Amino acid sequence: MEQASAGGGSMRGRSAVAAPPRWTATRASVWLTTAGFTLLAAGLTTLSLSAVFAQRRIPTVKVQAGLTELGISATLYAAYLTAVLACFAIGCFTIAGVIARRRPDDAMARFASLLLIAMGAANAPTIDAMVARYPALAVPGQVAAGLLWTGLVLFFLLFPDGRFTPAWMRVGASVWLVAGASVFLLASDTLTGPTTLAGGLIVLIGLVAGAGVQIYRYLRRSNPVQRQQTKWVVSGIAGAVLCQLLFILPASFFPSLTRPGTGALLNDLMEITGVTLGYLLIPITLGIAILRHRLWEIDILLNRALVYGVLTASVIGFYVLLVGGLGTLLHERSQPILALVATGLIAVLFQPWRNRLQLAANRFLYGERDDPYAVISRLGQRWGQTAAPHDTLVSIVTTVAEALKLPYAAIALPDHDGFTVTADIGTIPVAPIRLPLSYGQEIAGELHLGPRAPGEALTAADRRLLADLAPLAGAAIHAARLSGDLQQSRERLVTTREEERRRLRRDLHDGLGPALAAQTLKVGSARALLIRDPAAADHLLAALEHDMQTVLADIRRLVYHLRPPALDDLGLVGALRDTSSQLTHAARPDDRSPLHIRLLAPDPLPSLPAAVEVAAYRIVQEALTNVVRHAQAETCQVALRLSSDTLEIEIADDGIGLPTARPSGVGLASMRERATELGGTLRTESGAGGGTRVLACLPLPANRLLPDTAP
Repeated sequence: MEQASAGGGSMRGRSAVAAPPRWTATRASVWLTTAGFTLLAAGLTTLSLSAVFAQRRIPTVKVQAGLTELGISATLYAAYLTAVLACFAIGCFTIAGVIARRRPDDAMARFASLLLIAMGAANAPTIDAMVARYPALAVPGQVAAGLLWTGLVLFFLLFPDGRFTPAWMRVGASVWLVAGASVFLLASDTLTGPTTLAGGLIVLIGLVAGAGVQIYRYLRRSNPVQRQQTKWVVSGIAGAVLCQLLFILPASFFPSLTRPGTGALLNDLMEITGVTLGYLLIPITLGIAILRHRLWEIDILLNRALVYGVLTASVIGFYVLLVGGLGTLLHERSQPILALVATGLIAVLFQPWRNRLQLAANRFLYGERDDPYAVISRLGQRWGQTAAPHDTLVSIVTTVAEALKLPYAAIALPDHDGFTVTADIGTIPVAPIRLPLSYGQEIAGELHLGPRAPGEALTAADRRLLADLAPLAGAAIHAARLSGDLQQSRERLVTTREEERRRLRRDLHDGLGPALAAQTLKVGSARALLIRDPAAADHLLAALEHDMQTVLADIRRLVYHLRPPALDDLGLVGALRDTSSQLTHAARPDDRSPLHIRLLAPDPLPSLPAAVEVAAYRIVQEALTNVVRHAQAETCQVALRLSSDTLEIEIADDGIGLPTARPSGVGLASMRERATELGGTLRTESGAGGGTRVLACLPLPANRLLPDTAP
């Protein structure tokens, strides 16, 4: 806002100056509303807690028996339970105050603080007790409980960004509010939650819709930060439900907890204490979600909550089904036997079932990091469906992002400026995690990954899966690069071929064509003068002879550029001897004595593929030319060594060696290019005793050494 105002004209500047008073007034009104609501909630809480104390001072017969056995007064019992419920209310109020203070301009934070105040004041045990003791306060209690349920449903519809998502949920929420208000206004019962069937159905519909909205947001709309907030809230709700199961259901399986005496007293204390403190997880995690969701890792906690929550529910359900169901069908005397059998089966099945639940929870939260075989198998299937090398890289990043449930994955390939992203999926984070991908001893590329949440690092399990995928990715990058190089080589070959054809056409059309046409005219003129003026005809024929020699030289030049004729006339060794002889007698720039060139080659040398012969001839020719021009050498040795798959060429001289500061010239680049075109190598180095050594290795196709056809 400030930047926008500063960047505008004077009117924007005046608007920016006038804004603070308006925001101050808005903030003051928010604080006054919150303070008033808090005072009303505090008064309601005080009345309800006093009602709880009065109600618990008259315990049930079963609890009273336990108090008598332990010698505990009813007043102490009532004070303890009242203190537990007061801790819940104080915790809700405290967290609401912290949220309101830390996020005063955040509408969702203000709504959450009001919801926590309502939760602390209008929870079911306290409202029940207040309405029972003060019947005249039934309507305020009904309104408070209705506001609590309404706030809970709206919270699930709006969290975490304060907007209805999808947008049409705004209409659905309006219809739900009208229906709920109508039912609550018509209800006449004490409202610890909705007490009528219609009210219960409306609340259930609202909660189901809120859960569906949260799932939709998490899967489709939420960014990583919002997903982290949702995880915190879900973990708090799951923890509260799990505590309720753990502290309420045991009485259904252990009859001693329902008999009058110590068992009933302990059950009552554990139930109220455990459930109340368990529900305190909801305001705590809600506060963390709004204020500190980036500071603590929630995934491990949520993972354990999912596993052990489902495990507990499964054990309880299995026990109830086996003991309760079969006990009803069989005689009551079989109950101890069924309980023993159920306990044994649970002990046997507990660990395998826990392992399965752990794998399912890991897959839900982290993807398939614990099942690398499935990931690699799916990657192989996708590779089988790709046609282009780039599609292979896209399949890698897609598989990694899906397997680890990451918001972003990319592959970057090296270039002259570092690394450039070639294939990616998702939205790039501010600081992606970079992992090197190697093939052999070289870095083939980098894998860029977006963390599941800002600042979250990869776990050991994530890195194990990536370590399994890295060699495959490196090989795929290498293959894609080879394919790209091959395509570029094909393009260069086509381009070179067409350029050569253009040159030949130009030379034939612009050189030989006009020359032959002129010679045809001269022949006609000579024939006309042959009888009338023999001297003129003879002069014209002499000029025609010179022109024909020039044309013949042009034709030989064209043929020489296509392939040196000496290779066909003399063979590779003979052509090299001829070139060496010519350069030996060539004039030296420094007027020194002629260069002595020695040629060592197999005798006889088998016929080689035409491309290898031309490359070898041109490399030696260029190397010897450099020796004559620059090396100031006295002797030079050319050696050809032939193996089953390689022709090795070595040119060594005793000259001044390679210059240290001068860059490589065109001739050296041309030699290296000729070797590389055939898949070979060429290197130059200074000799051990001085001079220069050029070593070229040209590969020979398998079984392509041709038989010697020389006579």
